[in-house]
Amino acid sequence: MIELRRLRAGAPDFEPQLAALLAFEAGQDPAVDGAVAGIMDDVKARGDAALLEYTRRFDRLEASAISELTLTRDDLQAALTQLAAPVRSALEQAAARVRSFHERQLAQSWSYCDEDGTQLGQQVTALDRVGIYVPGGKAAYPSSVLMNALPARVAGVGEIVMVVPVPGGERNPLVMAAAALADVDRVYTVGGAQAIAALAYGTHSIPCVDKIVGPGNAYVAAAKRRVFGVVGIDMVAGPSEILVICDGNCDPDWIAMDLCAQAEHDEMAQAMLISCDRAFLERVAQSLERHLSVLPRRAVIKAALEKRGALIEVADLDAACELANRIAPEHLELAVAEPQALLAKIRHAGAIFLGNYTSEALGDYCAGPNHVLPTSRTARFSSPLGVYDFQKRSSVICVSKGGAARLGAIASELARGEGLTAHAMSAEYRIKG
Repeated sequence: MIELRRLRAGAPDFEPQLAALLAFEAGQDPAVDGAVAGIMDDVKARGDAALLEYTRRFDRLEASAISELTLTRDDLQAALTQLAAPVRSALEQAAARVRSFHERQLAQSWSYCDEDGTQLGQQVTALDRVGIYVPGGKAAYPSSVLMNALPARVAGVGEIVMVVPVPGGERNPLVMAAAALADVDRVYTVGGAQAIAALAYGTHSIPCVDKIVGPGNAYVAAAKRRVFGVVGIDMVAGPSEILVICDGNCDPDWIAMDLCAQAEHDEMAQAMLISCDRAFLERVAQSLERHLSVLPRRAVIKAALEKRGALIEVADLDAACELANRIAPEHLELAVAEPQALLAKIRHAGAIFLGNYTSEALGDYCAGPNHVLPTSRTARFSSPLGVYDFQKRSSVICVSKGGAARLGAIASELARGEGLTAHAMSAEYRIKG
């Protein structure tokens, strides 16, 4: 039997219970951080030799040179060609949808002229080289390849380098095929903190990149924290989350399975349901019990639901929306009769799924929007991964002679007010010229 939290908004103990439910310690484990620091310093100092040593130790993969761990575009295309037709078709359709969505995010350079002829604007350019980390080992994540590589390619990134661990040398053909569809330039079958170090610092064989994106375990997350500033990173993600708001007019089995789908990620995943219909909450609880016995990852699901799951009763849908904004979930399902009416009331969520037919699982794989989303309440100030993460903006200023006189007087006055005489004189010279 699942021991699932039941909370009721407005109850005397609601606030402390909610705080406990949302609490997640994102601080770095000192042991993990210490191990990662040693690995990264070693890779920075010894390059390929250290990378080969850690790959041998952690992934049980023998190689005498990085070239033996390198896959080219031809290798990736071969993996795609060998896929069974139904799998290849599904992967191609998902890739097309993800690409189409992200093409609409592409920013363009712009400029305008003042009345005195001064030209101001913004030049948008893509990053030169990006590194993508893709988890490997127990599970394969071709969807992660698509979601990270396709926005970079749409942005116009010059080179996309992917790293993926292949414990025991077992390469997953779906992951490699996804890399082919996403037009990844090359793949290195290395992983862990050592792969992040190689991407950030570069080695004899692996070029350093400008930004590193993609999910990973605690060691990968610690490594990304450590190199931030040397390179850009997408985010340091916490456990995956879903919050469902339901008015009680949906099949409870659908909602129960949505919660299970999120909970099966790992024991720290969070799955919560908010409703103003107490009887519906109980029907969902009963459905969870029925389904749990037949799901292969039932132990993981049960642990996640008991540790961080909850059924929350509220007075009405307005209260549900306000609570959702406080929680700022990674995924938010609005399983209600009029989801558009509620959408206007939602301020903080990574991705919002409208209506009873829009399961979060579709967003994970093939709807089109990115599934790399802010977690741990960071949706209050962060956005999904997108094309904009692979573009940067430079301000462009071209001042006319008349503009130099007009702006120079303003700058001179402000600079002298700050006690920066050279700044003032720099502007004043152009007034006279």
